[in-house]
Amino acid sequence: MTFAKRMLDIAIALVLIALLAIPFAILVLYLLIRQGRPIFYVSERMRSPDRGFALWKLRTMRVVARDAGVSGGDKADRVTPMGRQLRRFRADEVPQLWNVLKGDMSFVGPRPPLRQYVERFPEIYEEVLKSRPGITGLATLHFHRHEEWLLARCKTAQETDDVYCSRCIPRKAQLDLIYAKNRNICLDMQLMLKTVQKVAH
Repeated sequence: MTFAKRMLDIAIALVLIALLAIPFAILVLYLLIRQGRPIFYVSERMRSPDRGFALWKLRTMRVVARDAGVSGGDKADRVTPMGRQLRRFRADEVPQLWNVLKGDMSFVGPRPPLRQYVERFPEIYEEVLKSRPGITGLATLHFHRHEEWLLARCKTAQETDDVYCSRCIPRKAQLDLIYAKNRNICLDMQLMLKTVQKVAH
């Protein structure tokens, strides 16, 4: 990550935190009343092939004793009504501003993967994670909806895992590597703007 990209991340994160502080506090209070605790979902993600970090999100699913892998149709019944709305507008990812400030993530980059997939596909993630993971990115903008559609059709955890590994990881990696070859501040700004436009629609 270049110095300019890091400074841009910090500047935008601080501005957004200042703007969203009161609305976010109201949202957290509302979720506490409607859904109860825990408010946040914290999960390990990988910043590099050998370095993990705690990624923060607002909880959108019912809590279960054990959970693993990506979310597919097999977990659909766990998504709360409020969770669906949070996901629709990506409001569940607001706590990741803290991850950006800490330097675990950037605003733009590949979505941070779970450790299990990094360990299963080391050749892919050795290249992908040369870029700092991001809240949004080329793969997020151009493949996320299709990925959700693919995984939503899965009925079991094993089917979800198979589809994710065979059809999602390779395609996302291709897009992430295209971003890595062309990344610059202007491209980052374009992708952030497109993300805002997409969420607004």
